[in-house]
Formats: sequence, structure tokens, C-alpha cells
Amino acid sequence: MNSLSLVFRSTLPLVLALLTLTAAAPGLKLKKTTINKTLTVGVPAGFITLPDEGIAVKYPAPRKPLAVFTNPSGRVDFSVAQKPTTFASRDYGLLLKIYKASIQNMYTKVDFLSEDIRTVNKRDFVALEFVSAVADNRRGSNLAPIRRYQFVQYAIQGDQLLVFTFNSPADEQAQWQPTARAVMQSIALKEK
Repeated sequence: MNSLSLVFRSTLPLVLALLTLTAAAPGLKLKKTTINKTLTVGVPAGFITLPDEGIAVKYPAPRKPLAVFTNPSGRVDFSVAQKPTTFASRDYGLLLKIYKASIQNMYTKVDFLSEDIRTVNKRDFVALEFVSAVADNRRGSNLAPIRRYQFVQYAIQGDQLLVFTFNSPADEQAQWQPTARAVMQSIALKEK
């Protein structure tokens, strides 16, 4: 038996197992959902729209997200937010640096999985995929850090910055990462 055949035979079971796990990941079926007249996204099957009261509790902020979708357990979310910006699409390189630094300052530890400017459905996005940890640094605290897998994409549309965020517990990253990536690839923005 030649070495190529041996490599193929030894890696085939691993490749098949990986494909099976990826295919079995929850939420790979996406439902096209209209957020507003210029924006549609693919929302994972089984996710529900979080009502305003739920958004207020889970995402307390002066400006509520345009939409938040959550899985049945409430542990995994996909949100779409919008806020005014003075940046333009030519500033994406600068935005990547700003948002990466902001994320690093927000958490105790951040491991970036990807950071780039990518094109999705003919639109550019700043994309940051990472695992974050927040530790309780108070004296005497022995709580374990809270770790989250997050995929965030930013896009400028006119004078608005759109922020798309998919997050799950870090220990469920392998299960949800394919779904997060599919959701981010489904975003469709039309010109105003």
C-alpha cells in the first residue's frame, strides 16, 4: 500500500466524523427574515424573536437593538443593532482597528479567531470572531470566568452603523460556530 493510500485511509474517518458533526449542528437551516425595508437576514430555525421586555432585560441600553433572536434555551442569541455614525465605507480599515481595540478593552481576555474586512452579498463588512472571557477580579472571589463565543459584523449604510452579533457560551462554540458563520453570510443589505 502506498503512503498516499495510507494517509487517505487514516484521515477518511476523521473527515467523515467532522462532516457529520457539522451537518448535525443545530440551526443550519436558516429562515429568511426581514428586519426592515433594506435588510434581511437568515435566522436559525427554532430561534424566536425576543419581545421588547426580554430585550430590555437581556440588553439594557439607551438604544434597543432592531431585533434579537434567541434559541429555546435562551443561551444563544443573534442581534441586529443600529446607531448613527460619521464614518463612511472607506473607513472600514480604521473601524476594524477601533472595534478590535474596544473589544479587547471590554473583556478580561480575548482570543480572536478571525478579524478582517469581507464581502457578503456584494456588501463589505468588518468581521470579528472571538472567544471572550470576563473574570471577577474582586478580592476573595473564586468565580470562574464567564466565557462567550462571539461573531460580530459591522456595516455602514448611509449615516448608520449596523452591528450584527451572534453569541453563545464558549463551551458550545463547536456546536454553534457553523450556524454563526452561515447567519453572517446570509445578511443582505439593499441601498436606501
